[in-house]
Amino acid sequence: MATEPPRPAGPPEGGRGCCAGGRRGETEEAEAAAQPVLGASPGPAAAGGGRRRALNGCVPLSHQVAGHMYGKDKGGILQHPDGTVLKQLQPPPRGPREQEFYNKVYDSDCCDSILLELREYLPKYFGVWSPPTAPNDTYLKLEDVTRKFNKPCIMDVKIGQKSYDPYASAEKIQQQVSKYPLMEEIGFLVLGMRVYHVSSDSYETQNQHYGRSLTKETVKDGISKFFHSGYCLRKDVVAASIQKVEKILEWFEGQTQLNFYASSLLFVYEGSCQATTVRLSDVTLAEKRRVPKGLLSGGDVLEYNNNIHVINSTENGKIEASVNKGLSKFYALHKKACSKRHHSQLSLKVENSEQDNVWKSSTCITQEHLNGNVLPQLEKVFYHMPAETKESANVEVRMIDFAHVFPSNTKDEGYIYGLKNLITVLQNILDN
Repeated sequence: MATEPPRPAGPPEGGRGCCAGGRRGETEEAEAAAQPVLGASPGPAAAGGGRRRALNGCVPLSHQVAGHMYGKDKGGILQHPDGTVLKQLQPPPRGPREQEFYNKVYDSDCCDSILLELREYLPKYFGVWSPPTAPNDTYLKLEDVTRKFNKPCIMDVKIGQKSYDPYASAEKIQQQVSKYPLMEEIGFLVLGMRVYHVSSDSYETQNQHYGRSLTKETVKDGISKFFHSGYCLRKDVVAASIQKVEKILEWFEGQTQLNFYASSLLFVYEGSCQATTVRLSDVTLAEKRRVPKGLLSGGDVLEYNNNIHVINSTENGKIEASVNKGLSKFYALHKKACSKRHHSQLSLKVENSEQDNVWKSSTCITQEHLNGNVLPQLEKVFYHMPAETKESANVEVRMIDFAHVFPSNTKDEGYIYGLKNLITVLQNILDN
């Protein structure tokens, strides 16, 4: 098995993958030195060093939401000039174990279908990196999952019923349990989040203390905060997140090779109001009450004010309209967009923005730009869309933090329990 995959010359395609690395901050007991790793011993572990300034053009990752912060703690995450992120290797045995995990999964000779599929749920790995001025400092070079996003909203959720591994001492176990006693019952813990609010053009951040304050009764509302834009709940993002987590759950239910402790899921989605292209085809009404007053129910126009402008139908009975970033215009649907052949369902499909005859709409609609009687109905259109539409939301969910991954011959029931409970919470947010 190769001890280290080849390093690419440039950054990964697809961009900035935030790995909230160096994250855990817990000290390891002396007995941990005897813990097994996944393979041969890797390269040198990170040296503490006193240098916390930028190295070779690298800068601290500005949108890290949990764990060690570079310049404040022992380790941290750096942004490399090539667009990757650098996670400083932790002291033994944690650092070598995490490096060996990545080496095993990304071994160029790997033919294990379980590990090959696992790559889909991890940040891409590009080997290790050391600055020329500090060759004993070792960093894992990883994809920055957030790079492709303009206003990335990020949440770090620790998964599993136990945040300590099987080799932890009684003191370590007590330390971890005391941090969040509900971990075993709930199966996950929010470690931090960073949410972009369109309304104020600013970020709201929450740290690990926020997550530890959540109870069984408040955890749903606590997590739903991550999906709120300041104007509306991003149900498209919630739905897409559920689908991503379900895929990871499928992987765990089909593997008995590895058990994960103190590992997390990193959620990332686009927070800015970028235009989403939607085609309304074969539009009909199941119930008149589901349509804004005056829309598709009488005359040719809904209404007209400074923010709503009506245009005529384009060919093939479609409406072409757009909402710019300032949300200064909104084009109401013309009566002729209704197909006379169908009268029972409203079908929305997201299509490529280059196609003709489309209705472009913002993913967020503000009250100040819409009449009060229109807003609730528009929310139903844009945030209660069919599942196939919600899949289009630009969302990433990746597994991160592997300093406590161990070989196994059984299913990882603790991780599976946490994933199922998290899916239940997300589904409740979506349904309500």
